[in-house]
Amino acid sequence: MSSTTEAITGGRLMVELLEEAGVEIVFGYPGGAILPFYDELYHSKKIKHILVRHEQGAVHMAEGYARSTGKLGVCIATSGPGATNLITGLTDAKLDSIPILAITGQVATDAIGTDAFQEADIFGITIPITKYNALIKKADDLARHFEEAIKIAMGGRPGPVLLDFPKDVQTQKTTVRKASSLKIAPHHYERPKVKGDPQEFAEVLNGAKRPLLYVGGGAINSFASAEIKALAEKANAPVTTTLMGLGAFPGTHPLSVGMLGMHGTAYANKAVLECDYILNLGARFDDRVAKYQDFAPNAIRAHVDIDAAEFNKRINVDHILHGDLKDAIREILPFVKGGDRSSWIEHIQILKKNHPLDFDNSGDSIKPQDFLKRVYEKTKGEAIVSTDVGQHQMWAAQYYLFDRPNTWLTSGGLGTMGYGLPAAIGAKFGNPDKTVICVTGDGSIQMCIQELATIAQSKLGVKILLFNNNFLGMVRQWQELFYEERFSESQWTYNPNFVKLAEAYGIPAMKIEHKSEIDKGVEFFLKDSGSALIEVMIPAEEKVFPMIPAGKSQQDLIEFKDLGKFKK
Repeated sequence: MSSTTEAITGGRLMVELLEEAGVEIVFGYPGGAILPFYDELYHSKKIKHILVRHEQGAVHMAEGYARSTGKLGVCIATSGPGATNLITGLTDAKLDSIPILAITGQVATDAIGTDAFQEADIFGITIPITKYNALIKKADDLARHFEEAIKIAMGGRPGPVLLDFPKDVQTQKTTVRKASSLKIAPHHYERPKVKGDPQEFAEVLNGAKRPLLYVGGGAINSFASAEIKALAEKANAPVTTTLMGLGAFPGTHPLSVGMLGMHGTAYANKAVLECDYILNLGARFDDRVAKYQDFAPNAIRAHVDIDAAEFNKRINVDHILHGDLKDAIREILPFVKGGDRSSWIEHIQILKKNHPLDFDNSGDSIKPQDFLKRVYEKTKGEAIVSTDVGQHQMWAAQYYLFDRPNTWLTSGGLGTMGYGLPAAIGAKFGNPDKTVICVTGDGSIQMCIQELATIAQSKLGVKILLFNNNFLGMVRQWQELFYEERFSESQWTYNPNFVKLAEAYGIPAMKIEHKSEIDKGVEFFLKDSGSALIEVMIPAEEKVFPMIPAGKSQQDLIEFKDLGKFKK
């Protein structure tokens, strides 16, 4: 360990380490066991602290900040219940590969293990849901643990890390400002060299008549959007993305076939069935997209990923490249040849024409698909959009086209209701000059609705689009289609007056119910840079289509036009 002659407290050192790491904003909630650190944070002129209303809000804000900026997100909580309130968000960040540093207070070291007031073994609890965690037992170890945590959070496949910070260690003096060595191997954080044969990859692609590029969230984490676009255009290959990969390839590009999977476009899912070569770029073959060996049954399968654990985990593949996606594509590109794939591209266009996204827009009620299309047109596709989880999430993924990375924020792997509002807040702090829209539902927003106060206190211009059907909409859809319309505990018998609730926080709000009010609602919602909430009443019967039933494959896809036949 390197040292200086001046001794400072662990709390002061933590602040200095955050400043040196370039951290400009943190989200947190103070409590007794973290107060010495907060007292030091009070003096920082470089770090802005955002006071949340619940620790879950803090970690989701950190996620939204990280995903929209590409930087590290930081959240802070006290010991016990404060720390355990971070669990959902840390799990969310782990499954979606989001770099988060959580700093938690802990009871004094001599009280650990005694069931002291507000003691919880957050170190043990978070082992499965973090890439790295540490209980800092003395101030002299802080610099090493901090450096290891940051390197691991941002290195390789990103993810959450946690530092548990006992109260006495926060006040303990140390002269150790920087670790002279780390106790983690370099492969945990260094950018790995590409392993495999890029030329072989390219030659197999060159030989394909019906190739398809399958792009996941890893493309965004590796900042590989430009390389993917170059690869698609050079190979003249259509591109489909996962839910997490939206924005990694322009949604308006002629080669885009949109999202695939359970609620992906029909033409993307049909392209998977008909392609003869599928190249997975930074996706994980998750169960909402791929059903074991039924996935791309006629195709040669290739996979590029930074995480070797993903290879052949669910779907067996024929060709593998292990490494950072950006580097791997750059090595593949020189060997890629264009070739004539006009018949395949023409076939894709026919699929798009014959199997479009569709819904019944007759009658006077507002259809969420229509409203989202209007919002897309009004914003010209330039907003950052966060969502909660449910039908509104899928409608947003289908009808708001994303041309740039880091503009789509959603809970993919964990499916966390309550994510959308705080994620939008974090994104707005990271991108103050951009329009940030939270698309949510009457169920999801009530999970973290207290963060309206964070918007109000910070005078933050977050736009909230609330679809209200007085149901847990996706649950209702499944119950109607698969449980003989037994709507067991999915209907709200009471919802608050969302307009009055928003106005109680000083947020302008409006409720609309009829199609004739759409233009007025969109104009109100987006008229200026300030915050606003628009409550849009939608029919409880409205469903998300296409849909692949759980456990089924692309061959079992249900389109909107198939609904009557399916229900019979």
